[in-house]
Amino acid sequence: MGPYADLRAFLDALDKHKQLLHITDRVALEPDVAAAACALTKLGESSPAIEFTDIGGYANARLVMNVHGSWPNHALALGLEPDASPREQFERFVEGYQRYPGELERVSDAPWQENVVDHDINLYELMPLFRLNRGDGAMFIDKPCVVSRDPDDPDNDDVENVGVYRLQVKGRNRLGIQTVPQHDIAIHLAHAEERGEDLPVAIALGNDPLITLMAATPMLYDQLEYRMAAAVQGHPYQVVRTSTGLDVPRGSEFVLEGRILARHREMEGPFGEFPGYYSGCHEYPVIEIDRVFHRTDPIFDAVYVGRPWTEIDYLQAMTTSAPIFVQLHEAFPEVTAVNALYTHGLVVIVSTGTRYGGFAKAIGMRLLTTSHGLGYATMVIVVDEDVDPFNLAQVMWAMSVKVNPASDVMILPNLSTNLLNPAGQPTGVIHKMIIDATTPVAPDVRGDYGEELDTPQTTDAWRARLATMIKELRG
Repeated sequence: MGPYADLRAFLDALDKHKQLLHITDRVALEPDVAAAACALTKLGESSPAIEFTDIGGYANARLVMNVHGSWPNHALALGLEPDASPREQFERFVEGYQRYPGELERVSDAPWQENVVDHDINLYELMPLFRLNRGDGAMFIDKPCVVSRDPDDPDNDDVENVGVYRLQVKGRNRLGIQTVPQHDIAIHLAHAEERGEDLPVAIALGNDPLITLMAATPMLYDQLEYRMAAAVQGHPYQVVRTSTGLDVPRGSEFVLEGRILARHREMEGPFGEFPGYYSGCHEYPVIEIDRVFHRTDPIFDAVYVGRPWTEIDYLQAMTTSAPIFVQLHEAFPEVTAVNALYTHGLVVIVSTGTRYGGFAKAIGMRLLTTSHGLGYATMVIVVDEDVDPFNLAQVMWAMSVKVNPASDVMILPNLSTNLLNPAGQPTGVIHKMIIDATTPVAPDVRGDYGEELDTPQTTDAWRARLATMIKELRG
């Protein structure tokens, strides 16, 4: 399975594995589409994607949601079987991530070149736009791959950026973009504004599943998302160079060319955010769209964002866990896995071998200095290497019997956090916590840990036999 040339190929794969629902009766953009996507997230960790083909007010519109919104869908995007466990998906992502860089392949033609609109642009007519949550300040495009280059280093492919940034629709050809300091595009914009220039951008919508995952990954500034996608899929990634010098995925459904206006800010928001709360209004940059390309009968892809779990939590799961693991493992080879699945990694669980007493706390402090730790991680739980960080029953056991709050909990005051974290006090600043849930080793002699319980001798054989029987029983 995979790599998928485009979104349509992935939808075919989801259909084949019974992971795509087709809604053919007429629906209203508001509230039906967001309500259906929200409802899917409440149906468990195997929920399918959903496609709407009859939307009131739009002729021939196709809209899909929840494309990445379950572990089976996420596994298929990575080229795995749909029953791959989260731990297996983590290991697959890390394996590909560590193969960076893959090969970038530029081609001259793409399906999105079939139609072009370069005057009287009206985004409201070109795509089915809607509000996700009742308190959203406007309609948002929330699953784009936004491409930009550093104007101070325009020929350096490695500092081209592909990022998922929400876009508020402000008019027929105007978008607001959330550029916070942690984003690479904020660096590009700062360099452009220092030169007194607008920043050219290309906005790709309806993309293949892997590049969306890569665009959501907190990579290093000089790591290119297209090369990471190639590394993960084990195959060159195809892009098309636009007339403005930006590389766009060949398989996109829509491509919008425009400019972030230099030194211009407007109010943006509110928006229902990943922590489960509305953000406030902030002054953010504005994009003017100059040209729109799209496939014939294009597919519009959106993600429901709300109180976890939703599709965005799957999108940000391994894309957060894998980079943290790679950075930690370079410093501490004893680290075996990282689980940053919960609310964009505001809580992170790390499993590790222990070299000496106090080792787990050192790992926790290193995690808080990673690119993700600086902006997001608030609580770090460190467990032993024989505890699976993706198995919450095991994690809670370790927390229950190996944590003495008097000495195993560290509170680090007044560190940075994402502006969207509602617990910040003031906004953007928070105390952080490291919990050492590992077994003490010398010279740490606290606690009374004798011989840990083992399982009966033939447990593994019975586990394999019974798993097969259950699978046959359920067909």
